[in-house]
Amino acid sequence: MSYASLQSCLEDLEKNGQLLRIKEEVDPYLEMASIHLRIHEAGGKAILFEKVKGSKYQAVSNLFGTTERSKFIFRDTLAPVQKMIALKTDPMKALKHPLQNISVAFAALKALPKKVSSHQFEKIKISDLPQIQCWEKDGGAFVTLPVVYTEDPDMPGVMNSNLGMYRIQLSGNDYLQDKEIGLHYQLHRGIGVHQTKWNKLGKPMKVSIFVGGPPSHSFAAVMPLPEGLSELTFAGALGGRRFRYMYDEDGFCLSTDSDFVITGEVYPNENKPEGPFGDHLGYYSLKHDFPLMRVKNVYAKKNAVWSFTVVGRPPQEDTAFGNMIHEMTGSAISKEIPGVHEVHAVDAAGVHPLLLAIGSERYTPYYTEKRPQELLTIANHILGTGQLSLAKFLFIADKDEHTTLTTHHEEAFFQLILERIDLSRDVHFQTKTTIDTLDYSGDGLNTGSKVIIAAAGEKKRDLADKLPANFSLPAVFKNPKLVTKGILAVELDNAETSEFEKGIRELSNHSVLLSNLPLMVVCDDAGFLAADFSNFLWVTFTRSNPSHDIYGVNERFEHKHWACDAMIIDARIKPHHAPVLVKNPAIEQKVDALLAKYSL
Repeated sequence: MSYASLQSCLEDLEKNGQLLRIKEEVDPYLEMASIHLRIHEAGGKAILFEKVKGSKYQAVSNLFGTTERSKFIFRDTLAPVQKMIALKTDPMKALKHPLQNISVAFAALKALPKKVSSHQFEKIKISDLPQIQCWEKDGGAFVTLPVVYTEDPDMPGVMNSNLGMYRIQLSGNDYLQDKEIGLHYQLHRGIGVHQTKWNKLGKPMKVSIFVGGPPSHSFAAVMPLPEGLSELTFAGALGGRRFRYMYDEDGFCLSTDSDFVITGEVYPNENKPEGPFGDHLGYYSLKHDFPLMRVKNVYAKKNAVWSFTVVGRPPQEDTAFGNMIHEMTGSAISKEIPGVHEVHAVDAAGVHPLLLAIGSERYTPYYTEKRPQELLTIANHILGTGQLSLAKFLFIADKDEHTTLTTHHEEAFFQLILERIDLSRDVHFQTKTTIDTLDYSGDGLNTGSKVIIAAAGEKKRDLADKLPANFSLPAVFKNPKLVTKGILAVELDNAETSEFEKGIRELSNHSVLLSNLPLMVVCDDAGFLAADFSNFLWVTFTRSNPSHDIYGVNERFEHKHWACDAMIIDARIKPHHAPVLVKNPAIEQKVDALLAKYSL
């Protein structure tokens, strides 16, 4: 289906029973987000808010709330786009089967951006926009589904531009109302590369922020595209309609199919505090200096619809984004990294903290027992690739032909790793390195550690599937709960560091009991952690920094290599961690009453 606008998409969804209209006036402060979260959790429809308090514009959310709805939106273009991406990652396919793939080349040509000569925008102010604040401690109102456009000063023009989705703070903190907004992005992103170049020239970087418009534009902003594939061309191919653009009198690029465009400039080394913001790990990202954008113009269509999403502890709408990206990219990662069969950024753990991977282990000609060797080469390649480099924990297993292993069955994958791992050999740390800016488990902004945990070869142990009758632990540990086979959750009776470390030393006397429990997680609430495997994934890997929070029973160093008999991860909330996202009870009661009128 080709949509010329966001409105045409909404009409199509409504015709097919996939749009819910909220007719009452709703407050953009917490209420809209609460409604979104409730309906998304129920697997519900896209939501059109007809009356937004303080703004004349309607708003839509949950547009991509289910993978099925995203597939429906792109039902006519998904297959050729998948083929186009496959050809970019494996061009030999085109050479081997030229007649089969010639149509893809023509489709790409038809998707090239189209320059137009006029637009239908009127000029408004930042304060005219829906001022949506999703979480109580957020620093102000944010744009949560923006398409941010910048150009490379060395190669100007749309074909070498960057589209990215970076959150935008519209109000609050020290921003001058209607004149300044905040951009949150890291310098390794496409926009950051552009900004570095503009800074060296001593010139401001022109930025255009598109909101609304055809749904394909949002996907183009988040897609990890193969080198040489323009994001604007991808948007045209996925949307079945060329990306239409023009430049205004000030030299800013306008997406003429968007509902809103905000233009402005980022001057060299000009920053202001941005945040806090309730983020996709399930915690707040805190206030830090980020680039300041001086607003030039704000444009809106006459009947524009503001699109937004809400992020928080997964799964959220961005989970469906990730599923669709996987659908479209297919085996692209295995083409980029030789020996890789799967890489899975685990959504339940906040995506970046935890990667699971499967690779081929073929470097074993001189050993009677298969051991991780090629897997470690592959693991280092994974941690040097794009956003995968932000991961803290990478568990990688050999593609054993005798198993039906997949990274997407997380519980079974962990069990296989724990059955086969040699904890005296297969745990490899990288210290004092970079992690995700949004992750506060490290020892500074963007600063933390990584660990590679690899497993190959025959099964080494049977994992405990219940606690034996004579099971006991040192007195400092209490409330033991089995999470799944081989994983134990415990709490601390005494949180003093000295007592904790003493308890770990005393565990060496329990090594027989722990031999079938190779992983123990120390947490604040063992019942919560063990109640659901997604709780284990979220708590364990968002609340720990490998170099600081991994301990071991009988831990030791062998020529600077760390080894142990059983591994312990301290996943308690620490004083330097960011606050957990918590819903406002009064808002929840109000939303209960409002949604009682609707059939979800």
